[in-house]
Amino acid sequence: MRNFFRFCLFLLAAALMFGAGPAFAGKRVALVLANSAYQHAPSLANPVNDGSVMAKTLKDAGFDVVDSRHDLTALETRRVLRDFADSTRDADIAVVYYAGHGIEVEGSNYLIPVDAKLERDTDVYDEALSLDRVLVAVEPAKQLRLVILDACRDNPFGRTMKRTLASRGIGRGLAQVEPTSSNTLIAYSAKAGFTAQDGDGANSPFTIALSKHLTTPGLDVRRAFGFVRDDVLKSTGNKQEPFVYGSLGGEDVPLVPVKAVPAAAAAPAPAVNPQADMRRDYELALQVGNKPAWEAFLAQHPDGFYANLAKLQLDKIQAEQVHAAATEKAKQAEAERDRLAALGAQKDAQAKAAADAKAAEQAQLAAQKAKEQAQQQAAAAEQQRVNLAAAAPSATPASTASPAGANVASLTPSTAPADLSRSVQNELGRVGCFSGQADGNWSASSQRSLSQFNRYAGTRLDVKVASTDALDTVKSKQSRVCPLVCDHGFKADGDKCTKIVCGDGTVLNDDNECEKQRAGKPTKPATAKRDDGSERPARQRRQSGGTAAGAAGGIAAAGAGRASGGSGQIFCNDLLCRPVQRGCHLVYRGGGGPHVDANAEVCN
Repeated sequence: MRNFFRFCLFLLAAALMFGAGPAFAGKRVALVLANSAYQHAPSLANPVNDGSVMAKTLKDAGFDVVDSRHDLTALETRRVLRDFADSTRDADIAVVYYAGHGIEVEGSNYLIPVDAKLERDTDVYDEALSLDRVLVAVEPAKQLRLVILDACRDNPFGRTMKRTLASRGIGRGLAQVEPTSSNTLIAYSAKAGFTAQDGDGANSPFTIALSKHLTTPGLDVRRAFGFVRDDVLKSTGNKQEPFVYGSLGGEDVPLVPVKAVPAAAAAPAPAVNPQADMRRDYELALQVGNKPAWEAFLAQHPDGFYANLAKLQLDKIQAEQVHAAATEKAKQAEAERDRLAALGAQKDAQAKAAADAKAAEQAQLAAQKAKEQAQQQAAAAEQQRVNLAAAAPSATPASTASPAGANVASLTPSTAPADLSRSVQNELGRVGCFSGQADGNWSASSQRSLSQFNRYAGTRLDVKVASTDALDTVKSKQSRVCPLVCDHGFKADGDKCTKIVCGDGTVLNDDNECEKQRAGKPTKPATAKRDDGSERPARQRRQSGGTAAGAAGGIAAAGAGRASGGSGQIFCNDLLCRPVQRGCHLVYRGGGGPHVDANAEVCN
């Protein structure tokens, strides 16, 4: 089978070289837009330089039309796009390259002309150009529609732009897109939600890589962007990753066809490196990222290191599909249960619907755990591949010869789970749900942070593990999710806690509010204290004097007691002395002192 596949490739190559004309040698048109001199924002140094480089690259590649413009206003940009749409009507390949500022609002992307003010968030609809407008301009092209955006910079209007609606999201970088037209690719200089770097030189790292690989004769455009990605990751220290959205068919689509050469002048074919070809095919399938791409890869490369990685990616996609189906089924079961309850259906029908809803929910949870496990395994294996490629780019993986059914668990690097946990912690901190140190340790505090995110975002992520599903979900939130909680004495001011300052005559109460200061209670003088040492002798003297006086009176009372038939005993305390009642007697308790009686009167 493999020999037959190679034979077919040989026949195709011979047909292209000797008999057939250049592949996709039809009309090719390009529009290059570059904005640097912004009127209401700081100027950008690189876009005009990048536009010049790309215009020269496309002209040198033999494009039939290359229209290069820079520093256009909104009206001028609309006119240029209208004129360019006319030239794409009979074109096979249409390319639009844009360098400058871009912005994402409510999930839609906009290109910013040089005269935009964007004083309010709604001004973007009037003053900016929607990415959809650019896609309309390239729509008539027959073979390939390509839009390249080197616009993933920080939004300079974000600090001054007024929000007309608090819930309107303004994202960082550009939003992910899914082209609705076939044979359409949209390339970002940085992955959705991330910003790109301008670099230290006159051109951005993305444009430098584009000029190097994009117009390589005979190179499929998807592989070209794969090489661009590798170069940008290397030049930026893995901080910036270009990304391509959209899909093409199974045939190669080069921007520049291979020129036909006579048979006598044909150079000998270079030695084939199976591992290099397999790696490139794997990276291409990874860029496409869908099930047919991985199945096509495994059909061509059924064994080895990359085949094992592809199977993990395929398992991940399958688990995600099962989870999506289980989630939809659970929603339908819950809706049916609520519907029967609202209609007051029979108890048996309601009980059955409730049981079905519970079973669907359990199936959904099981599918979610399976999906997260598959995602973690695929992410760990992919991280191992990247680490191996970075350590020895030309080396063959040690497990290349592993059989297709070999266990790939050994590919999991020890740092991959920690890196995933650290990424989730960073994203939770960005949305205000995590305040600790992003150390990669998925501890109880991290679990509480993800639980808090679930509460305010309305999600049901598993808090026990840091999964790629959790990372993607948190990343999708462009603004704060968890409310800001400040200590007593501070209040929330945007994303910061500021100290509460009360005015004159007011104090901060327990409810963190300033209230009028109440008059304090007068303090007792020192002489009123019971145990004050300076007063103790006086009290003792008064007590002694009182006791003596009481004793003197008691002597007289004793005679009266005896005369009246009493016991003759006298009971004294701090207040008075009196005869002991008839039939009673005194019992000595011991001690004595101020307000403490030494004797007690006991009656039979």
